[in-house]
Amino acid sequence: MTQVEKAKLFASLHATGSPLILYNVWDAGSAKAVLGAGAKAIATSSWAVAEAQGYRDGEIIPLAEVERVAARIAAVVDAPLTVDFEGGYAEDEDELAANVSRLVALGAVGINFEDRVVQGPGLYPIDRQARRIAAIREAADNLGLPLFINARTDLFLGRGPDPEVAIGEALDRAEAYREAGASGFFVPGLRDERLIGRAVEGAGLPVNVLTGEGVPAQRRLAELGVARLSHGSSPYVQATATLTEAARYAFF
Repeated sequence: MTQVEKAKLFASLHATGSPLILYNVWDAGSAKAVLGAGAKAIATSSWAVAEAQGYRDGEIIPLAEVERVAARIAAVVDAPLTVDFEGGYAEDEDELAANVSRLVALGAVGINFEDRVVQGPGLYPIDRQARRIAAIREAADNLGLPLFINARTDLFLGRGPDPEVAIGEALDRAEAYREAGASGFFVPGLRDERLIGRAVEGAGLPVNVLTGEGVPAQRRLAELGVARLSHGSSPYVQATATLTEAARYAFF
């Protein structure tokens, strides 16, 4: 497939009632293993990519390392690749567009792009984040690629506002992000079934949910209309736990 064909395929996999399952990876080897298990697309986890290189999450790992990992995955896996790009490693929109353009040149057809101020407090105001998304969309369009921009809101992570209150702002953000050119809406930390349903109904975009404790089962999420399920950092955590346990036996 060409890169454009991969991008179109990736977008088509976001189907209401039959969500795209992304078992997130951290390097070329894990990507090959997940693809061999039946994955339809490959997605990185920023947390896992950073940890695998000895860094912490939050754009601590150098951008050049993120690009190297993405390039190696794209080189060995013939499937759509989406990169967890945190806040894009830039405040300035021109620099942000340049960073995303390099990822596209390396073979990515999608990104996760969050509204948290990665190395600062809180979230970007809605209008500012919308401008950032618009800059990414323009850069991708200039390259002729229908990049899947998965706009992530961090409203439901950590000690944020009550989800019952935050869902209203989340939907406002979804509308602004959609108008700016976002392709999907990611709501990590949202666990309540009723509020997930509201997100699906009101976002106007394919909704992505992060699996985990307290989140409805996959079948139920499909019934609610979720179009994408991400496993996030858990595959890396599970893999390293298995490695640690196996290594213990090697030292006896």
